[in-house]
Amino acid sequence: MAELSLGVMNAQAESELRVHIETCAGCRHYFHELSAVTEKLNAVEIRSDIQTSEAFHRRVVGAVEAEASGALWQGLLAQIRVSLKNWRVALPLAGATAAIIALSVFLLNSGSGRDQKSPATVDPQAPAVLTPKMKSDVDPTVANYQRVANQSLEKLDALLASQANR
Repeated sequence: MAELSLGVMNAQAESELRVHIETCAGCRHYFHELSAVTEKLNAVEIRSDIQTSEAFHRRVVGAVEAEASGALWQGLLAQIRVSLKNWRVALPLAGATAAIIALSVFLLNSGSGRDQKSPATVDPQAPAVLTPKMKSDVDPTVANYQRVANQSLEKLDALLASQANR
């Protein structure tokens, strides 16, 4: 239709299309609209004295490049939005997301539980802490002193005194 309205169509195709336009009201209406636009565009005087600045050209090129690069993401997001509006797509997607989150939480909790020791388990490598009922001394390390001092300053004083006597 556009080629016919511009007058650039070959003769055989033009005659076939004109026969169709005579029988089809929708195509005839569309052809008349295209022809009116073509006539208006051809009637416009082309001026060669208009000058634009370099800044204008840079802004136009920048806008075109930005639109071209953003069009991919915008198209993808629009397609996702349309898909999510359809409940037959959104419902399974939401269910799959919930299942993945639940599985992740389960695996994280079960994985962290393996490394933790139960309160009844005592690590034989852990340094002993001096308690009033315990008679054993602890190694003279800063970490041990801090643990004892966190319990009470009297216990720290007793520990330091016993180690000084050794």
